[in-house]
Amino acid sequence: MNRRLAMIDKFQKKIQTTFQTLNIQPNDITIYTQAFSHSSFINDFKLDKVNDNERLEFLGDAVLELMVSQYLYKMHTDLPEGKLTKLRAAIVCEPSLVTFAKQLGFDQLILLGKGEEKTGGRTRPSLIADVFEAFVGALYLDLGYDATLLFFNQFIFPKITDDLMDGILDHKTFLQEYIHKTKNVQVEYKLVSEDGPAHFKTFTSEVCVEGEKLGSGVGRTKKESEQKAAQEALANLITGE
Repeated sequence: MNRRLAMIDKFQKKIQTTFQTLNIQPNDITIYTQAFSHSSFINDFKLDKVNDNERLEFLGDAVLELMVSQYLYKMHTDLPEGKLTKLRAAIVCEPSLVTFAKQLGFDQLILLGKGEEKTGGRTRPSLIADVFEAFVGALYLDLGYDATLLFFNQFIFPKITDDLMDGILDHKTFLQEYIHKTKNVQVEYKLVSEDGPAHFKTFTSEVCVEGEKLGSGVGRTKKESEQKAAQEALANLITGE
C-alpha cells in the first residue's frame, strides 16, 4: 500500500470512531475524506486540485450560515436584523469555528502534506476553520438537511450559550491574530472604569488599535471585560468586511 492510501486508510478508521461519537451513519465515506484533505496533501501526490476540500468548504460556508441564521431567527424573536447579523458574524467567525472543530477533534483528522505538517499547519486557525466548513458541506451532501440540522442541534447550538461561549473562546488571542493578518501592530486594552462595591465590582474596558477604539466590554473581572471588548471588536470587524 502506498503512502497516500495508507494515510487515507488511517484517516477513515479514525473518522469512523468520530462518527460513532456524533451518531452519524455516513453513506459515502469518500466525501468526508475529501472534506479533510488540505490542498497540501493533494499537491504532495500531484492529484487534481478539485480533490482538495475547498469546493466543500464553499458549500459548507453557505450551509453553516443557513443553519445559524435559522437558529438565531427562532431563538431571538425580539432582535432586529442588524443585531441578528452581528450575532451570526460572531458565531460563524474563524475563532468560533476553530473552537467547534477542536472540541470535535477535527484538527487531529486533517490530511496534510509533509511540508504543511512540519510547519504547524495542523494548528493554523484558518486551516482548521476551513475544515469545519468542508465537513458541514460533506455532511449536507451525504445525509441531507435534516441530518445536518440534527448535528448542529446536538453538538453546535448547545455551545452557543450566554455571551456566545464566553470563557471558551480566547477572543483576545483571536483578535490579535485577526489584526496581524493586515498590519503588524499590537492590540491595546484600557480599563475605563470600576464600579460598585468591593465585593460586587464591574469593570469596563476598551480595546484599541493605533488609537482607534474597536470595542468595549463589561465584566466582573478586568480579564472578563477585556475578553468581551475583544469579542465585540471581532464582531464589528467581521461584520464590516
